[in-house]
Amino acid sequence: MPAFQELVFSGVQPTGNLHLGNYLGAIRRFVALQPAYETCLYCVVDLHAITVWQDPAELTAQIREVTAAFLAAGIDPARSIVFNQSQVPQHAELAWIFNCVARLGWLNRMTQFKEKAGKDRENASIGLYDYPVLMAADILAYRATHVPVGEDQKQHLELTRDIAQKFNNDFAGSIAAHGHGEAFFPLTEPLIGGPAARVMSLRDGTKKMSKSDPSDYSRINLTDDADAIAQKVRKAKTDAEPLPSEVAGLAGRPEADNLVGIFASLRDVTREEVLRDYGGAQFSAFKGALVDLAVEALGPVGAEMKRLVADPGHIDAVLADGAARAEAIAAPNLAAVKDIVGFVRRR
Repeated sequence: MPAFQELVFSGVQPTGNLHLGNYLGAIRRFVALQPAYETCLYCVVDLHAITVWQDPAELTAQIREVTAAFLAAGIDPARSIVFNQSQVPQHAELAWIFNCVARLGWLNRMTQFKEKAGKDRENASIGLYDYPVLMAADILAYRATHVPVGEDQKQHLELTRDIAQKFNNDFAGSIAAHGHGEAFFPLTEPLIGGPAARVMSLRDGTKKMSKSDPSDYSRINLTDDADAIAQKVRKAKTDAEPLPSEVAGLAGRPEADNLVGIFASLRDVTREEVLRDYGGAQFSAFKGALVDLAVEALGPVGAEMKRLVADPGHIDAVLADGAARAEAIAAPNLAAVKDIVGFVRRR
């Protein structure tokens, strides 16, 4: 496989109620990657959002809210490329080409469709079934080499690699004939990390923290004020035992493991370091420390989000500038794909 210029791509769906899981599992990691890579693209994936019906007015507001969260958390739109997916047409166009590369059997193995569609799969949209192919196009439109993903998205990134590999194999002769060497698309690598990469519900440590959970006490929203954060942490489900002194002692204790992981991630330390400080402590004392830490970390983010959302013109300008810069990368890549496939295009 030839060397590709390192480039990071990732996206967040604009579906409202951004929470601590989105922040620790994705947005804060986006910020940390900025100094490590020359080019980072962070996308509000609004095409993915409409795989299930969205109220148009709410969707507009939610696109701006996710953008505000990016900026409030510390993503620099002058350094990174911040944009919404629907403003860059190459995503959808490349997705169709990839639909003709991907195999039906590959999509039938995607577990997230089965979970999201539920029992009434015949009523699910084709977009919901096919969105892993669009995700592949999101990534490969920029020939991204690295994608920060959660554990639940690893299967979709493996599909992206399968599509890239099959395209490279199917069109190997044309790729070489057009001067692109042995392969046109990289086999994108996942960036999975952090002690709280998968943040669980505050009410049930076996379930992922979710914006769709009917209980607001299951999550800490990024726009929660200090009182709301404190109340939710103090009411978070725990068990009767004190915290263990070693990580092995968290086995079989999902709520304890979740709170320790959240604390570790917010402080940017390991679970072992947290338990060295709090092992043997009752949850009342540990929760008090977690409240202080969460309020300190999230309070400024929530306040800045609210300020930015009140200025939609600024957010729209950031998205428009980012879309222009994103398209400047994606457009020549898609033009090369069309040449490789054999399309006749305008010159």
